[in-house]
Amino acid sequence: MAHLQSSYKGVFDHRLGFGKRPAVLVVDFVKAYTTPGSQLYAAPVVDAVAKTQHLIAAARQAEVPVIYTKVLYSRSLLDGGLFVQKIPVLQTMVAGEPLAEIVGELEVREDDLVLVKQYASAFFATPLATTLTSLQVDTLILAGCSTSGCIRATAVDGMQHGFRVIVPRECVGDRHEAPHEANLFDINAKYGDVVSLGEVVERLNMLGSRAP
Repeated sequence: MAHLQSSYKGVFDHRLGFGKRPAVLVVDFVKAYTTPGSQLYAAPVVDAVAKTQHLIAAARQAEVPVIYTKVLYSRSLLDGGLFVQKIPVLQTMVAGEPLAEIVGELEVREDDLVLVKQYASAFFATPLATTLTSLQVDTLILAGCSTSGCIRATAVDGMQHGFRVIVPRECVGDRHEAPHEANLFDINAKYGDVVSLGEVVERLNMLGSRAP
């Protein structure tokens, strides 16, 4: 690890920091990842959901927008393309499937935006970028799962759409520690800032203290 960090030092270790107007994006924290017995169940995601409750509470206090995503396909699966062929378990994520719904631990309010997506990135074929721009958001605080899939894809697209990407490491999860840590390393090196939940909450609290 020391050699890995030294080989990136001075090249891939710059920090973008927070902008002026953040939004919280919670990616695919659905019951399929937190329900024991589900094929997609991952214990680290359960822990990340619990931590994300603190993130959302701080965002509410600061009057920061909270946006959720979930994956949902038509019963024909035509909108899933090759993705549902590569990952057949996704074929169960259709309307009426309880496991496709956002976890009950995270309170989705009427004024929260819930986006439905069919692929990894929350930006792909959704109005997310337009919505964030219309809200004058410049910083995307990213929580959700999985770190190596939808979180990484969304972080890359967030950067490419011109948003500062902040990932509180405690608020993202994956099935295994190795891809989780490897992708956090890459996101932090190239696409955004991976920081502690405490740092993000502190920043949101500062915004909240200035709110009218």
